[in-house]
Amino acid sequence: MGYINDSLSNDEEIKALFKLHWFSKIPMIIWIILSIPTFGATLLLAIWEWLRLRSIEQGVTNKRVILKKGIVSRKSEEMKIASVETVEIIQGVIGRIFGFGTIKVTGRGISDLIFKNVDDPMDVKKKIESVEIR
Repeated sequence: MGYINDSLSNDEEIKALFKLHWFSKIPMIIWIILSIPTFGATLLLAIWEWLRLRSIEQGVTNKRVILKKGIVSRKSEEMKIASVETVEIIQGVIGRIFGFGTIKVTGRGISDLIFKNVDDPMDVKKKIESVEIR
């Protein structure tokens, strides 16, 4: 079980979990490749990157938009669905070609949730905007 599942309140259900695009694994792959000529010295960096990617949880429930990061420590950012004002897609040329991007969820006040390297950002935007407010 993950953080999102463990933090559900009464009458709260997960509507969607957002996956990272395979492009986000490129730094880890580079560290693995570099570990060959450095006799494994960069392998620790590759393991750290793998753990970092595994620790990211992002999704939407019928009450909240949630982003959780952290390997040893935990940092969670949450925004109530009722507070969401805009959902923006930030996508460069490479992101358009390969189908990944950044989602910026802006809420009331100065709060933002930023989901980086999300797979199929248009679908993520639709899922966040289609949650009914209760």
